[in-house]
Amino acid sequence: TQAQDRLARGKYLAAIMDCGGCHMPGAFTGKPDTTRMLAGESIGFEIPGLGIFYPPNLTPDRETGLGKWSEAEIVKAVRTGVRPDGRELAPAMPWRAYAALSDSDARALAAYLKSLKPVSNKVPELVGAGQPAKAPYMTVVVPK
Repeated sequence: TQAQDRLARGKYLAAIMDCGGCHMPGAFTGKPDTTRMLAGESIGFEIPGLGIFYPPNLTPDRETGLGKWSEAEIVKAVRTGVRPDGRELAPAMPWRAYAALSDSDARALAAYLKSLKPVSNKVPELVGAGQPAKAPYMTVVVPK
């Protein structure tokens, strides 16, 4: 059916766009937990001068994921780097490249994310520059 084809296309796009490379529990330790596909990562990454970012849960869980986001809001975030609340996504999120997605591909990706099994997985909150970390993170060391 057309709906199945759309979800298959969205799953393919999520794979080649490497969403799981950041948004999967265990992704940063080399042991991705595929039973919690795209449920967010509890290890963050620091961008010097900006803070520590924890890749969020992309499943449709209403409390810890994208469950309250519409497909249109997901499309907007993927293409413009802006969340429904107006906050900009972490600079490491490659939305500038994803802005080139066709309308049908962007909608297929959003539909796929909305179709995932909701997983309750609250990742740590982002930490502002100079603030103490509350969870593990990786960092980039700028040479002196």
